[in-house]
Amino acid sequence: MIDKNKINIVIADDHPIMLKGIKDELEDAGYTVSGTAENGAKALELIVREKPHIALIDIEMPLLSGYEVIKRSAEQSNKTKFIVMTYHKENGFIIQAKKCGAHGYLLKEDDIKEVEKCIEAALYDEFYYGKSLNENIDEIISLEMKKLKRLTPSERTVLRLIYKGNSSQQIAHQLSISIRTIEKHRSNIIQKLELVKSIDAISQWIKSHKELIEML
Repeated sequence: MIDKNKINIVIADDHPIMLKGIKDELEDAGYTVSGTAENGAKALELIVREKPHIALIDIEMPLLSGYEVIKRSAEQSNKTKFIVMTYHKENGFIIQAKKCGAHGYLLKEDDIKEVEKCIEAALYDEFYYGKSLNENIDEIISLEMKKLKRLTPSERTVLRLIYKGNSSQQIAHQLSISIRTIEKHRSNIIQKLELVKSIDAISQWIKSHKELIEML
């Protein structure tokens, strides 16, 4: 049984109302909140100084993102367990959180009971998904990763360039190959990612998986 009073927590979110709400709920539940931050740089400074058991952290913050805070904290051998709280449901964000070393992924719509479950799981070195996420999220993420691994190095390069907003003509020019070859790569990408064929099939997939592409 965890003694909540002995669990030291830091919270980082650039929305003041959200920040106060989470802090109040955690304190009402019996936890000790040792500090809050409204940007990534302050969050990192606070976490390094306080060395909390748990850090609840937003992904998108000024100065440093939540991912950068987690990575830099780990570089300093900090033992804090990180829980990401965000509005993003996309699989790519979850994969990036796990890769960075987070122990939990919650949506801001999750209630305090879910937050408490996640805190307990993190303290036992387990990864926890909020109930608002798909129950089969691990299987879904694993499947998407397997699909990406089917792509050849050339196809991955084309996918990254599409992600950066390049047209087929621009990609062909950058890679010194024909547009016909680029279109062949596009066709292969659609097939290997099991997408429904359409003009914007790849662009639509990218919108939901941009974090995956950044890991290629």
